[in-house]
Amino acid sequence: MTFQSVFRADLFAGRAGIVTGAGSGLGRCTAHELAALGARVALVGRDSGKLEAVAREIAGSGGTAHVFDCDIREEERVRDVVQAALRDFGRLDFLVNNAGGQFAAPLEKISARGWDAVVRTNLTGGFLMARECYVQHMKAHGGGIVNMIADMWMGMPGMGHSGAARAGMLNFTETAALEWAPVRVNAIAPGWIASSGLDCYPPEMAAHIRALPGKVPLGRLGTESEVSAAIVFLLSPAAAFISGACLRVDGAAPNAKRVWEQVGAGTSTVPFDGFHLAVKPKVLE
Repeated sequence: MTFQSVFRADLFAGRAGIVTGAGSGLGRCTAHELAALGARVALVGRDSGKLEAVAREIAGSGGTAHVFDCDIREEERVRDVVQAALRDFGRLDFLVNNAGGQFAAPLEKISARGWDAVVRTNLTGGFLMARECYVQHMKAHGGGIVNMIADMWMGMPGMGHSGAARAGMLNFTETAALEWAPVRVNAIAPGWIASSGLDCYPPEMAAHIRALPGKVPLGRLGTESEVSAAIVFLLSPAAAFISGACLRVDGAAPNAKRVWEQVGAGTSTVPFDGFHLAVKPKVLE
C-alpha cells in the first residue's frame, strides 16, 4: 500500500525538498505523502535510526528519500545539511519546517535553560533552516516554505515557552513572506492531533489528553493526514497566490469560548486518514 492522498498522482514529480522532524509523527506522515506524490524528500532530524526507518518505508512504497542527521539549532550543521541536500537533488523546491518540541510546565517552573532549549528548537532552528534554503537556492529559483506552529492564540498555558516561540514563528512567517517574495512562506497551526507526540507527555497528563475531544467543536482529535494535506496544499500550484498566511487545522478548538459553554452539537466529522502506516497513540487506546 501507499499513501492515499487526495491530491493527484505525480503532483510533485521532478520536485525536491526538505522535511524536518521527519523521523516520527507529522513529519513522517508529510514526508510519506510528498514522496507518494513524486517528490524526492530529504529527511532531517536528530535521530538517524528513526530517519533511516522512514526512508526504508518510503522506498518500500516506491518513493525516494535521503537521510540527513541534524540538530537544527546548530547553524553550521544546518548550512551543511542544506548544501548536501541541494547537492543530492540539484534543487530545493520546498521546506517543511516541522521539527519542534516542548515539555509541559507552568511558567514559574521553567528555567532559563529549559526556556532557551524550546525557543531555539521551535523558533531559531526553523529560522536557520528557512534562511539557508532561501539563501542557497530559493532566492534565485523560487520555492515554498511551510512553518509548523501551534494553537497558541490567547496564550498557551502549561507550555508558555512553546507558545512564545510559535508566536514568534508566525511573525517570522509574515515577515519572510514580504522580504523573500516571490518565495511563498506560510504557516500551519495544528490543534490537538492524534499523533505519536501525544505519547511523549508524562502519565499524569493522560486523562487530560483523553478528554480533549470534548473541547473541540468538531468533536474529535485531528489526524496526521489532515495536517499533511494542509501542508501539501500550501506547497501545491493551487496555493500560488497564498503567502504570509496561517492555516489552522484544529477543529475550531480556539473558537470554543468560556462565555459559550456548548462545544459543538455532540457529533463529529468523518476523519480523513490516508496514511497507510499511521499508528494510534497508546494514550488514546
